[in-house]
Amino acid sequence: MSDLEKDPAEVVCDGTGAEGPVQELLEPRQVVLGRTTKVRRLLPNKNRRMVGAWCFADHYGPDDLTQRVDSYDGPGEQGMRVPPHPHTSLQTVSWLFEGEIEHRDSAGSHAMVRPGELNIMTSGPGIAHSEISLPSAPPTLHGAQLWVALPESARNTVTPTFNAYADLPVLELDGARAKVMIGTVGGVTSPAPAYTPLVGADFTIEPGRTVEVPLTSEFEYAVLVVDGSVDAGEVAPAFGEMAYFGTGRRTIELTAGPDGARFLLLGGEPFEEQLVMWWNFIGRSHEEVVAARNDWMASVDAHGSARFPAVPGYDGDPLPAPPLPGTRLKPRPRSR
Repeated sequence: MSDLEKDPAEVVCDGTGAEGPVQELLEPRQVVLGRTTKVRRLLPNKNRRMVGAWCFADHYGPDDLTQRVDSYDGPGEQGMRVPPHPHTSLQTVSWLFEGEIEHRDSAGSHAMVRPGELNIMTSGPGIAHSEISLPSAPPTLHGAQLWVALPESARNTVTPTFNAYADLPVLELDGARAKVMIGTVGGVTSPAPAYTPLVGADFTIEPGRTVEVPLTSEFEYAVLVVDGSVDAGEVAPAFGEMAYFGTGRRTIELTAGPDGARFLLLGGEPFEEQLVMWWNFIGRSHEEVVAARNDWMASVDAHGSARFPAVPGYDGDPLPAPPLPGTRLKPRPRSR
């Protein structure tokens, strides 16, 4: 997914790590993508800008797509309608709970994103992709779009690529079930590529049940609730909220509300490298982000370039980058 904000905020993380087994409730920020599509942005958050290498998290829907429009007049008319846009130094992790989205990218990939199936795109130094809700899509769209920052060792050397996994491993617990998207949870490991110690899983807990979720003590964690609510003791995140748990735990005890709960568990080793995020770019300096924007706009004008080739099969124009901020990007800590 693209960050479609016309005046995207700068985000510069300075590598400061987590502070141990804290508990914090992170409330979402409402963001309008295009004209009508609204998302709940959990990361970057004013209090926590990263969880491990997870640096961006949008939760959207459930949205009713039955009132469809006959023509496309820009992003956000109905469902997901994001024209080709760029990414650098990151992985996009697309995860649906309901619905279907068509993915195309400049590496030549064409795939359908469906519930419970992982689609992960690794940008390397640069990739472009589009995300569209087709007329044949189911009537409800509900999902999460996540970004993972690539480390210095991989971000400029890994080949831009797309991986899809329809059959992910499952962790069974007493009263809960988790599909492991990336990394390892409770000894169950996903085949998806990761370039830093990382974990992501889709948990469902039965109504009223209490479950001890296995963790890695060196990781910091967050829980993004996408259905129902959970009680973690000091914090009790409900639908659309995120709870942050820091490092230093081997388990966390979560109790589902009376209607049960579904949440994404996101975690990883605290990301120690300084990074700069602006719009759809991740870099290490102001100059690097400026160069990426210039390269993208040159690609838009030339209908493709070496760094950002055109997206095959997409019928329409790519998404221009917004104007750069009037001041230099300056470091801010990972947490407030």
